[in-house]
Amino acid sequence: MSNSIYGYIRVSSKDQNEARQIIALGEYGVPSSCIFTDKQSGKNFERPAYKQLLSELTAGDLLIIKSIDRLGRNYDEIIEQWRIITKEIQADIVVLDMPLLDTRKKSSDLTGTFIADLVLQILSYVAQTEREFIKQRQAEGIAAAKAKGVHFGRKAMDLPPEFEAVRQDYINGKLSLSEGAEILGMSKSTFHRYVRAKSQNIYK
Repeated sequence: MSNSIYGYIRVSSKDQNEARQIIALGEYGVPSSCIFTDKQSGKNFERPAYKQLLSELTAGDLLIIKSIDRLGRNYDEIIEQWRIITKEIQADIVVLDMPLLDTRKKSSDLTGTFIADLVLQILSYVAQTEREFIKQRQAEGIAAAKAKGVHFGRKAMDLPPEFEAVRQDYINGKLSLSEGAEILGMSKSTFHRYVRAKSQNIYK
């Protein structure tokens, strides 16, 4: 019995058009009846078409995808799905947008799986390193801005001059919440929020 060739397509929402991926898989020779499509986000892998695909894939079959991000949201997920398909199921994968990601055996001594796994690990490392660089740049940017006196978060409201006196009267029970808010021209919730913030030294 000859091995089968499958294709997998994922679009991030039902509004996206999967035509580009269908054309690419068709040009590669994937039968339309063997293309599995999920029209939902990659939030998790509870995707019906993907789960059905995994249940049908067997050792020696070939899976074609347009790009590597069809397998997951990030490289941790991608590597896990790659492992399931190539190691547990022992099927091959070809990524059309990245020819080096082709697990089929090559004519050289090195197998395609070894090369593809190596490339995938490098891509994962680069992606992780870039995430760490972004976090580092953000932290450095925030630290530099704070050093210049830039305030982050919600801008404090300019409290009226009489706020402190009204606040003290409210705390001492001389005014009700409604009375204090009315004097300051605030809603009760706003007045209460600023009283609490002042008590916590958020506004000096």
